Amino acid sequence: MWGYRRASRSRSAASERDESTGGGFDAAADPEFPRARRSRYRRDGSETVDGRPDEAAGEPDSEERESRRRGRGRGRRGGSGADGSETGLPGGGTEQQAKEVCLRLLTDRARSRAELADKLAAKGYSPEIANRALDRLTEVGLIDDAAFAEQWVHSRHTFSGKGKKALAQELRRKGVAQEDAENALSAITADDEYERATELVRRKLRTVPRDLDREKTIRRLVGMLARRGYNPSTAYAVVKAELATDPSGSDTDNAW
Repeated sequence: MWGYRRASRSRSAASERDESTGGGFDAAADPEFPRARRSRYRRDGSETVDGRPDEAAGEPDSEERESRRRGRGRGRRGGSGADGSETGLPGGGTEQQAKEVCLRLLTDRARSRAELADKLAAKGYSPEIANRALDRLTEVGLIDDAAFAEQWVHSRHTFSGKGKKALAQELRRKGVAQEDAENALSAITADDEYERATELVRRKLRTVPRDLDREKTIRRLVGMLARRGYNPSTAYAVVKAELATDPSGSDTDNAW
């Protein structure tokens, strides 16, 4: 009841105001009265009016937005230093950034200088920037192709069973100088190769069917050693010796 009286008085007061002003004023219906503009700002700082871009407020067009986007990208890649000098070349980064890339790669495993140079080139660093970074890392001993070759040969021969021929090819692909490669490979003797080849053949024989033809078995085992970089004479000698020995360890020509 009380709410109804309050609402009635409000409607009566509004009706009296309309009558005193000639029925009320409709701004939208009057062509001389401009429509009120509702302005608000977007998250990027540009102003909109009634939900549409306001050109007077500085809303960038598509070309300007693209220019701004490219400008932000260039700033991330290099830009200018505090003194206004250029800190990097177009399409690449700074020398410090190049060194940081190399350091991250070196924490994974040792790498040759040529490997690191290829990585920097793939990331867009200029040859000048890359060479300065690589020279600096070489000076402090973080890049050492001779030490890398020694570590590579030891690891690949011990854990992967690679022969000297395969190891020489791998070092050549990694850009190691021939002298460094030869010095590293000299650590593997003929006895070392024979022993490692024997281990590989014995492990392979566990998976070879016992009823497989002898000639096929020989070809399979010799081919396996050849793919791992062992010379033919070593491969045949090892296979012949292992096929002449039965699983119990006794020597017999009829084991296979």
